[in-house]
Amino acid sequence: MSRERLYLFDTTLRDGAQTNGVDFTLSDKLAIIAMLDKLGIDYVEGGYPGANPVDTALFSEMRLLNTTFTAFGMTRRPGRSASNDPGLNALLDAKAKAICFVAKSWDYHVKVALETTLDENLASIRDSLSAAIAKGREVLLDCEHFFDGYKANPAYAMACVKTAYEEGARWVVLCDTNGGTLPHEIEAIVHEVVKAVPGDHVGIHAHNDTEQAVANSLAAVRAGARQIQGTLNGLGERCGNANLVSIIPTLKLKREFSDRFDVGVSDEQLKLLARASRELDERLNRASNRHAPYVGESAFATKAGIHASAIMKDPATYEHVTPETVGNRRKVLVSDQAGRSNVLAELERVGIKVNKDDPRVGRLLDTVKEREAIGYSYETADASFELLARRMLGTVPKFFDVTYFDVKVEQRRNGNAETLTTAVVKVKVGDEMLISAAEGNGPVNALDVALRKDLGKYQKYIEGLKLTDYRVRILNSGTEAVTRVLIESEDETGDRWTTIGVSSNIIDASFQALMDSIVTKLLRAGAPA
Repeated sequence: MSRERLYLFDTTLRDGAQTNGVDFTLSDKLAIIAMLDKLGIDYVEGGYPGANPVDTALFSEMRLLNTTFTAFGMTRRPGRSASNDPGLNALLDAKAKAICFVAKSWDYHVKVALETTLDENLASIRDSLSAAIAKGREVLLDCEHFFDGYKANPAYAMACVKTAYEEGARWVVLCDTNGGTLPHEIEAIVHEVVKAVPGDHVGIHAHNDTEQAVANSLAAVRAGARQIQGTLNGLGERCGNANLVSIIPTLKLKREFSDRFDVGVSDEQLKLLARASRELDERLNRASNRHAPYVGESAFATKAGIHASAIMKDPATYEHVTPETVGNRRKVLVSDQAGRSNVLAELERVGIKVNKDDPRVGRLLDTVKEREAIGYSYETADASFELLARRMLGTVPKFFDVTYFDVKVEQRRNGNAETLTTAVVKVKVGDEMLISAAEGNGPVNALDVALRKDLGKYQKYIEGLKLTDYRVRILNSGTEAVTRVLIESEDETGDRWTTIGVSSNIIDASFQALMDSIVTKLLRAGAPA
């Protein structure tokens, strides 16, 4: 039996841009569009032509894409003709394959917000869609506040839907704009809508104000809708939009949907999902949600020893899907609660061969527990755990020695106060002694720059190394507080790892984590001893 087609519509660059603190540049938008196109998304909504210089520039030329590049805007304003509405004309002039209009479908909003009649609102929908179709555009209509409107006046909300469909809209999208509708309500209302309009012309646009935007989107699909609108990582105003990063793998990997529906994202493209999620966060300079479903660092992490033991026998015991299908990986955490099973599983994952009865496994576990008692946390620092294990097994080469480092912070006054940070590092590589100095925007940055400035014969191996996150936690109070530093690193291949340092001195803790990061890179790059 052939599967029905479900279409994915991404509005990260338009509705997602309304997220508090998010401001896309033109280069941001172009990079994200390319990423979404590579992922296999059917429609990418780029923004609102004429609303700001970035979106105007974005739609000033045709983009060569596989996705249907879409412009967003309002239907003609009440009291104006389609030909005499600047906003509508900007949409018609935009270099986009499709136009997504937004129109009120709640009678309360038509009367109060638009201050016009119900009939004039319907005429605005007809005129705007007609003008766009005459220009050869594929047309969508977002029925704003549809579900609230349907509950208040079902006849009028349905009139908006039918008007758009009869005028030739490819998609009529039902919007839960306030995000307060529940899944059972979504399913019941969409079921009524598809009695009047074919489901393969009906979409869903859910907001997350009750933490149910994903559930609402899937409920709409069950009821007959065949387009889902959402954003990467659930970006959007207030509490966000339906998260496509959660929806896509659910559609692909859960048989209730995968047996019935096909989506434009292939199995190979699905493996790009975790990276796409992280790349968006990096572009926005935000820390990724470790606990995000499917793609988060903790999505396939196991801490309890009994769970790790079962996973070693069969991963399906504690995993609802295979992590590699979405570009993620399994992670068995090593902590003070861990048993031998966790240690053995993590050693196997990083490629360290050791007999399960090897006494060094027990000593490693004891060392982990001792170090965690003073502040280390290896469940969040997998690379530092790997180095600890390899050092105990004697498999970490002595690449270099840092024999001395000095970090100085000083404030100078030359009209305005200026704080400068410098670091000097002396490194021994074989028989060669190297001294590097660097300035930075803080002591850790200066130390990092100086340390990676010249490693002699190893320099070429760390050229692509960069620090992507730096986190500090004070573990106890008082003048002798212990500081834990976590550093996340990434190299030119996209490989990521986290290292840790603990000390009563934040610079010392940072130095430990920096050293582990560099040694990890040298090991993974296959640098010679």
